[in-house]
Amino acid sequence: MAANDSTRSVTGTTPRIAVYARVSTLGQSTDSQLLDLRRYVSERQWHIFKEYCDNGISGTKDSRPALDELMDAARKRKFDVVLVWRFDRFARSTKHLILALEEFRNLGIDFVSYQENIDTSSPLGSAIFTIISAVAQLERDIIAERVKSGLRRAKENGKKLGRPRGTALDVEKIRGLRKKGWSLKQIAKALNTSKSSVARLLKAVP
Repeated sequence: MAANDSTRSVTGTTPRIAVYARVSTLGQSTDSQLLDLRRYVSERQWHIFKEYCDNGISGTKDSRPALDELMDAARKRKFDVVLVWRFDRFARSTKHLILALEEFRNLGIDFVSYQENIDTSSPLGSAIFTIISAVAQLERDIIAERVKSGLRRAKENGKKLGRPRGTALDVEKIRGLRKKGWSLKQIAKALNTSKSSVARLLKAVP
């Protein structure tokens, strides 16, 4: 399966393609992904700017060396199109995908997913991107509403909201520890409170 051929360089010349491939374990290889993507580029007589490959790196990781390098090059406008084998080879979550696609759009860079047959420069690809964005926003709104609803129910049930207050500090204990030569930091750690709270208490109660 391949995406359509509507992607064109913003300059009107042959598009410069950034190819991205990833496998989760070192025992796997990106070769099969790259084979499909190279053929896809060749059939369209495009030009591969660079191939970025993350080997043995989970897609859930926030930082991936090759992907980080690709994003840095994108921000420097070094290529016109990002080509991936499949969405989940590129993005760790729907949110990550949407944020990346929005950044590419702002940079004037198109995004093509070979397996999903998606090209954001085409009318269909653009429409699907809009739908994905809307679904992601709906998901965020639902989560936010659940949180608000939970807080309302808790408040109606008489539950106190906000950070719970710590138990009253034992002034005499603090004084005793201080006389033993303990530092404010040591006292605060022992009583599970802040250094500033200990200092304020000692200052307020001579």
